[in-house]
Amino acid sequence: MSAEQLKDTTAMPVVGKPPATVQITWAGDHQFDGVRLAGGPAIHMDASGKTGPSPIDTLLCALAGCTGVDVVDILEKRRTPMSAMSVDVVGERFAGTPGRITKIELVYRIIGADVERVHAERAIELAVTKYCSVRDSLDPTMPITWKLELNGSYE
Repeated sequence: MSAEQLKDTTAMPVVGKPPATVQITWAGDHQFDGVRLAGGPAIHMDASGKTGPSPIDTLLCALAGCTGVDVVDILEKRRTPMSAMSVDVVGERFAGTPGRITKIELVYRIIGADVERVHAERAIELAVTKYCSVRDSLDPTMPITWKLELNGSYE
């Protein structure tokens, strides 16, 4: 490739999603309400865990929600939609300050008469390793593992 051709390809504009913009407002004690600046419903966080999930809990919920959306979409595209799903998340934390998350385990509980284990496992694998923008926003060296309970069975 010539220098001129290289220059032409590097000058192409980068097109992506617009930035995510949110605002939190202090609600007293260790409580905050968060909302998209473009409008929409608010979330309530409480670092004390009394009136809502903590910011760390909210991050873990975001990861589970993000991967969950991908799993739903992938199984629907396979024409094997599930009838129910929940995701349990355990985030191990560093004992010091800051108490960052050091390891995450996700347990997907899927119910669906026509959902085959191999397809559900593949959907989860793709969600966790390829499609989830929350996962890709976390430290790439942080271990994230997952398990599947399909129709009440781990096997």
